[in-house]
Amino acid sequence: MRHIRLTITGLLIWGLGLPALAQEHAPEEATSYTAEFSGIVGGGDHAPFWAVSNQYGKMPIEANNAYLDIGLSHHQRISKNWQWGAGLSLVGVVPRYRNVYLQQAYAEIGYQALWLSIGSKERYTSLRNRRLSSGDLTFSANARPIPEINLSIPTFTVVPGTRGWLQVKGDFAVGRSFDESYLEDFSKKGETYNERILWHHKSLFLRIKDTHDDFPLSLTLGLQHWAQWGGTSTDPSIGEQPHSFKDFLRVFTGSKGDQQASISDQENVLGSHSGSYDFQLSYSHPAWELTAYHQHPFNDKSGMVFENGIDGLWGIEWQPKNLPWLRAVVFEYLNTRDQSGPMHFIWFDHGKYPGVGGGNDDYYNNQEYKTGFAYFNRGIGSPLIISPEYNEDGSLGFKNNRVRDWHVGAEGSISATLDYRILFTVMNGWGRHSEPFPEKRNGTASLIGLTYKHPKLKGWQFEGAASLDTGSLPGENFGFQVKVSKRGVLKRWQ
Repeated sequence: MRHIRLTITGLLIWGLGLPALAQEHAPEEATSYTAEFSGIVGGGDHAPFWAVSNQYGKMPIEANNAYLDIGLSHHQRISKNWQWGAGLSLVGVVPRYRNVYLQQAYAEIGYQALWLSIGSKERYTSLRNRRLSSGDLTFSANARPIPEINLSIPTFTVVPGTRGWLQVKGDFAVGRSFDESYLEDFSKKGETYNERILWHHKSLFLRIKDTHDDFPLSLTLGLQHWAQWGGTSTDPSIGEQPHSFKDFLRVFTGSKGDQQASISDQENVLGSHSGSYDFQLSYSHPAWELTAYHQHPFNDKSGMVFENGIDGLWGIEWQPKNLPWLRAVVFEYLNTRDQSGPMHFIWFDHGKYPGVGGGNDDYYNNQEYKTGFAYFNRGIGSPLIISPEYNEDGSLGFKNNRVRDWHVGAEGSISATLDYRILFTVMNGWGRHSEPFPEKRNGTASLIGLTYKHPKLKGWQFEGAASLDTGSLPGENFGFQVKVSKRGVLKRWQ
């Protein structure tokens, strides 16, 4: 495992230090504004699942809700190699705890392909289809952005000396949670959690692709790693967690904690960790493009050495190039039932019992960081692992992380001004290895949406959607959603 950690760390440092020469695209040089209103009217215990999920945490889960998001963004090139940007957005939501808040507030500077960003910014680094996929297992668009310092190559960039065949993107970030007051309000009496949690995440994606489009196949390999560490538990017996620079290096490399850490962190690794290996193979035909992909999750060493079997997200995406009525269709299968077995042993006789002894991976949960892999109780990874925000008893953590789900998404154009989108998911859940449901829960979640753009109303977009949930996962819910947005440019800088 030490060799694996050192190899991964070396690749990340190498990838983020590249003097990259060419990027896929660059943002428009302008000062722009956005205004977006969205509202849902419906019935049931909650708003429909796909009307809420993968919306950067803005849409509340209550059955009848609305939000208004107003924002400004700026991007300007200073010279041939240097550019800078900034953004600010304010969201007002009903009903919600502290219903007016800053969703985004960031400033960033870029040199060639490398960007340094400070603040909270809505990011999407996943390889998955933003509109059609069920969501990235490690970092989706499901939760509010965490304030952080982020160093990144945000888009695939050609590596010098590879004749255009190798491209890279990735990031390295440190951040901090600011959801303590929310957790105090949400959690039941006696529930403990960590305040002022520190975050670290990094990713590296390598793509082998002929940028001259003479060879139809491309292969992408990726690694994503997230960690929670530091902070102070409201449980006096746990108290303040290790948070020195040496502790950060331990978190960065996935190493054990020192004597100041808990027994579990001394025997395993310091902090709470979650991540995935990403594999993607694409074939480009003159009339279509076909992509097959797999995300393999890990919470600890057992997952990193594939003791958790076929757990993960498996998918196919087909993109026809000459069919306006069908731009893309996605089929996905998510299985998280194995988790390296039902039991986890901190101590065992390595001489007598081979293997890593690391079952019950308990995806997205951790015994010290009881909020789990969530921010403001909304899951950072796949929304199909139902977020703690749905826990009606005020408990924290993910109650159902052993799932087997099927998902399909499709979109296209009905006319020059009218687009459609369809999402449909079949859900099955068994709870957790340590706390299984008495009986398997199942259900469906669906959404049919339309988007209208009038050629004479520049920057305006009108959306409507009907959504329906059935069964015990996620519940019996229905709703109708309306969204109106306006985007415009205050000043161009080109």
